[in-house]
Amino acid sequence: MTTTRFAAGGADRVRRRAALSLLGGAVLVACDASGTTPSTEKPAPFATPAGTTKVATIELEKGGTIRFSLFGNEAPQTVKNFEAKVSQGFYNGLKFHRVEDWVVQGGDPSGNGTGGGQMPSEFNKLEFKVGAVGVARGQDPRINNDAQFFIVKRDSPHLNAQYTNFGQVTEGLELVVKIAIGDKIKKITVK
Repeated sequence: MTTTRFAAGGADRVRRRAALSLLGGAVLVACDASGTTPSTEKPAPFATPAGTTKVATIELEKGGTIRFSLFGNEAPQTVKNFEAKVSQGFYNGLKFHRVEDWVVQGGDPSGNGTGGGQMPSEFNKLEFKVGAVGVARGQDPRINNDAQFFIVKRDSPHLNAQYTNFGQVTEGLELVVKIAIGDKIKKITVK
């Protein structure tokens, strides 16, 4: 896997601001029972696979935008599925149904964590660092939900190679940490 660093400035500024308020640590299927305490360590520098050219923009209904790079080379079918849903306006008006101190999750058409279809997982070597965007799944790690996505607010190495990592927040991480249950996605675009 070839990686390149994000340009200094915007991403570094986002990391510094977000690092001040990031907490938690657990897996999506079951909460981490280890009793981990909030980390005060500064997140490692973001790295993005070479060839990442598309960016998704989430407009929040309450105002503000979150942008993340899509990893089409690392999770091609996941990115293709996400882009297809975006182009259909699938996510417009859906809410964030799960908000914990370490993660926010949205994209469920049922609004309660039970909706969406199935698709194969695409495990890769990308790490779930602060701002990583992944795909929700159930008990079987081979099967992803085809609609629900999550953004981690804390480095979450226990998710590595267990969940499909298909993006990295590059702008708006300070908004991710402020999302509350029920906050709505106004619109998502991909360019």
